[in-house]
Amino acid sequence: MATDPGKDFLSQEDKTIDIDEEALNKNVLEPGACSEKMLLTTDSFEEFEQEMDSSFDERQMKESTTSTISEIQEELQDGNNSSDPDDGKLMANEVAEELASRLSETSLTSVEGEGKDQMQKNGVSEEDEKEDALATPVGSLSAAEETECWQNAAWKRRKKHIFILSAAGKPVYSRYGSEDKQVTLFGVMQALVSFVADGHDSIRSIHAGNVKFVFLTKGPVILVAVSRTSESVAQVALQLTYAHSQIVSVLTLSQLARVFEQRRNYDLRRLLSGAERLLDRLLSSLETQPAFLLGAVRCLPLSQTARDAISATIQSACSKIKNLVFAILVADDQLISLIRMKKYFISPADLHLIFNLVSSSESFKTAESWTPICLPKFDPSGYLHGHVSYLSDDCQACLLLLTVDRDVFFTLSEAKQKIVEKLRRCGALEAINEALAKDGFYASAAGAPGVRHFLYKCKSTAQFACPRIESPYILRSNKNQAFRSSNCRSSGCYDTGDEMDSYDNNSSGFLTQTSSSSSFGSNAKLGSSISGSMASGLSGHDNEDTVGGYGSCEEDEEDDGERRLMGLYQHLHHRLHSASRPLKQIFKQADSEAMLGWIKPGYELYVIYEPLITKTNAVIAANKILKWIKEEEQRLFILHAPTF
Repeated sequence: MATDPGKDFLSQEDKTIDIDEEALNKNVLEPGACSEKMLLTTDSFEEFEQEMDSSFDERQMKESTTSTISEIQEELQDGNNSSDPDDGKLMANEVAEELASRLSETSLTSVEGEGKDQMQKNGVSEEDEKEDALATPVGSLSAAEETECWQNAAWKRRKKHIFILSAAGKPVYSRYGSEDKQVTLFGVMQALVSFVADGHDSIRSIHAGNVKFVFLTKGPVILVAVSRTSESVAQVALQLTYAHSQIVSVLTLSQLARVFEQRRNYDLRRLLSGAERLLDRLLSSLETQPAFLLGAVRCLPLSQTARDAISATIQSACSKIKNLVFAILVADDQLISLIRMKKYFISPADLHLIFNLVSSSESFKTAESWTPICLPKFDPSGYLHGHVSYLSDDCQACLLLLTVDRDVFFTLSEAKQKIVEKLRRCGALEAINEALAKDGFYASAAGAPGVRHFLYKCKSTAQFACPRIESPYILRSNKNQAFRSSNCRSSGCYDTGDEMDSYDNNSSGFLTQTSSSSSFGSNAKLGSSISGSMASGLSGHDNEDTVGGYGSCEEDEEDDGERRLMGLYQHLHHRLHSASRPLKQIFKQADSEAMLGWIKPGYELYVIYEPLITKTNAVIAANKILKWIKEEEQRLFILHAPTF
C-alpha cells in the first residue's frame, strides 16, 4: 500500500499523534463509578513501583507487622468474651503448619484429621531433611543430561521462560522442561543475583539484543523471566510478582520464611507438589487476559434485578455467620457477586488468584471442598478457610465462603444449600446460565464504527469491561480454549512494532539495570560473559529434532490472534504508564490497526480500530463507547457493595 500524505495514517511506518486535549475534555462521563467501595483500588503498577522503591527491610517490617486475620480473630474473641486472647492465634498457627504439610492435596472434602499428629516442625519434616540431603546439588548434572535442555530446539524457541529458584540456587519451578535438567542454568541466575547483592544493590534486568532477563527477589525466593516478547520490563516484573503471590497463596509468607530459616537449601518443590498446574495456568492467563494488566476484575454482565437478587440471597443466608469474611460468586473468570465483612476489602490481585484456583481445580465440580486459601494482599501470613463448591450441576458458577474459623464447614454447607434453593426459586440460576451462554457482548453493541475491540477500566471500582474477541484476532476454531498444557502452550506476545522498553534499542550488547538505575560499571565484564551464554542458549533457533519432555512448538509458530491483541494493549499501557515519560493520551496508526489510549482521573480507555480510521473519527468513536458503557453500567459493573 502506497503512502498517501493527505491521510491521517502511514502504511510503511507507525505514527504517534497526541490527541487534542479540548476534544477529549468534551466527555465528562465516568461510567461504572459509585460511591460505595468494594475492592482495593490501588493500581497494580503503582503498588509494584512503590514496593520496588522501598528497601527490603521496610517491606519485611511491613509484612511482619500486618496480620489482618489475627485482627479479625481478636475482634471475634472480644465479642465472645474469650478468656484467652492468644488462643485464636495459636490455633491459626497450628492449622497453618498442618495444612502446609498437605499441600499436594487439591482440596479437603471433610474436616476429619484435624487432630492428627503434625508431620512437620517449622515447615520441614525429618523425612524431608533426609531427602533433601540426597537431592541433586546445583551444577551436578552430567553433560548428556544438560545437553537435553540446552540443545533442544523446542525449548529454545519459547518466547518467554519463567524460572523460580531459592536464594541458595535450588530449582523450584520452570515453565518449560524439567527443573532437574536445568540446574546449571539456575546456578548462573543465582550467581548473578548474589554478585550484585554483594555490592549492596539489586539486579532488575539485563538486556542482550532482543532478549530481556528480568529478575525479582522476594526474600528467600528468586524469580527470573527470560523474554523475547515486546512486553516492558515493568510488565514482565509484574507477572513475576503474580507468580510469587501464587506460591504465597499456597504456603503463606510466614511458612515460606520459616522453611528457609531452618534449612537454607531446602527443596521447595516438595511443599509445592501439585501446585504446578496453578502456576502453569496463571502464567498463560497473564499473557491473554487484560485483567492482570489493568489491575481490575471483570464482572459477568447481568441485569441489575438478577444481580441484586443474588447478592441479597447470599447476604441473608450468611449474615448470622459472624466469622465469615468474604462470600464470592464467580464464573468463567468473572465476578458475579461479592459480599464482605465490614471494614475489610479484597484486592483485585487476590481475586485473580481465586479465579485461577477455581478454574484450575476440576475437583470443586464434584464435591463441596474445604480448602486453605492465603490471600497475599489481604494477609500473606495466614490462611482463610474456604468452603468451595459449584452451585449445582446445571449452573457452572462457583461459590466461595471464606472464614477465619476452621470448624464451620457444616455451617457453611447448610448456608450454601439455602442459597442455591432461593436462587433457583427466583430464577437467578437461569439468569447466570443465560449470561454465560451469551459469552459477553460484541464491540458493535457500542455503535462506534471502525472499533474492533476496547478495554474500559473504572478506577474507583477497580472493575473493567471489554467485548468478546472477534476477527481478525480470533484465528483458532476453539476460541473458548482457556489454556494449553505446559508442554504445548505457546508463550509470549507478538511484536507490535517498536520495542516498548527504551533499553531494547540498545545495540551494544546488554545493559544491566540495578535499583539505583546504574550499570555494573567496572564489573560489567563479568556480567557480560555470564549473560552472553544465557542469551545464546535461550534465543537460538536451530533445526534439531524435538527431545522428549519439551513438547512441540508448532503452537508457537502459529499466529495467535488473542496474544497479538494483548500485545497491542500492553504497548499502549506501557506508553501511557511509562515512568520516564507518562502520557495522558496517545493515538497510533499502523498497517494492521489504529490504537487509542486515553487516561482520565476516573477511568482508562484503550481502543483498537480499523487501520484507516482518522484521528477525528477515532475520538468520536471513543466518546460513543463511553456513552454506551454509561447506559449499560448497571449490567456491566457491580455498583453496590453489600456487607455482612
